[in-house]
Amino acid sequence: MDPLDALTEIAYLLERERSSRYKSKAFRTAAAAIEGLSDEHLRDPALRRRPGIGESTFTVIQQALAGGVPERLAKLRAESAPTGGAELRALLKGDLHSHSEWSDGLTPIEAMVDAARGLGHEYLALTDHSPRLTVANGLSPERLRAQMKVVRGQRGDGFTLLTGIEVDILDDGALDQEDELLRALDVVVASAHSKLRMERGPMTKRLVAAASDPRVDVLGHVTGRLVEGARGTRPPSEFDAQKVFAAAAASGVAVEINSRPERQDPPDDLLALAIEAGCYFSIDSDAHAPGQLSLLDYGAARAEAAGVPVDRIVTTWPLERLREWLERSR
Repeated sequence: MDPLDALTEIAYLLERERSSRYKSKAFRTAAAAIEGLSDEHLRDPALRRRPGIGESTFTVIQQALAGGVPERLAKLRAESAPTGGAELRALLKGDLHSHSEWSDGLTPIEAMVDAARGLGHEYLALTDHSPRLTVANGLSPERLRAQMKVVRGQRGDGFTLLTGIEVDILDDGALDQEDELLRALDVVVASAHSKLRMERGPMTKRLVAAASDPRVDVLGHVTGRLVEGARGTRPPSEFDAQKVFAAAAASGVAVEINSRPERQDPPDDLLALAIEAGCYFSIDSDAHAPGQLSLLDYGAARAEAAGVPVDRIVTTWPLERLREWLERSR
């Protein structure tokens, strides 16, 4: 096996399992360190002293050179095998929620694009955070304008990177970015990130306002809950789901099926209510690293199990149809 491919795939799979960012970064750093080196150089014990190469990455390199699949990679492959949802997963053409190092993602835009292409995506929306989310290095209007120029250069060969934002829903339901910019973007995902324990009435009003806003395309991780993972658990926000989903259905806003295993948002009972309300859905990865783009497997499995109508899942649509929907209120 090619050592460069082995190191890159290990980094990808560590990202997929939401391992420590330092672990995945170590393997990406090692991959960059050996790029272009001959097999002779890679077998040299002095490689251990090369910057970016550690004991674990050196072992992977030697096992790959020996002709087999490195033990670390074989273990990660076995642990990441998808369970269910394969039929729907095969129908997904893209992803409308992802992050780069411009906000709180781990890698450059180009790495996210390469991974999306590798998955066979027709499109990916880059949706870094908005200004108020300072802990996530949210994008000011000036930085967002600069990013839009970069994003528009990442197109071609059957793939399109869409401009976008995950805009914070403020306490009163307003959106945390300039109106002009929100209307200029391809995709607007609106999510609440603060005061998630707001009382039921005000939270309902807040989410209904976002779901009714003509600038919004996707209502992101609607309950804000966490059910597992390093950040611990967090209960779902309390709101009148029927009112929120009715507003989304009336506005043609998609309810996100967030594929991150620690979120599983919306919960099954709310997913059933959204189906009944006639909502559109967007199965998204909410990826913060290239390997996390493949978390769509989990979202597809949940959607398939819940019986979400395929034609109402906007990320199964080809780009031309998706654009028509995105431009409905621009």
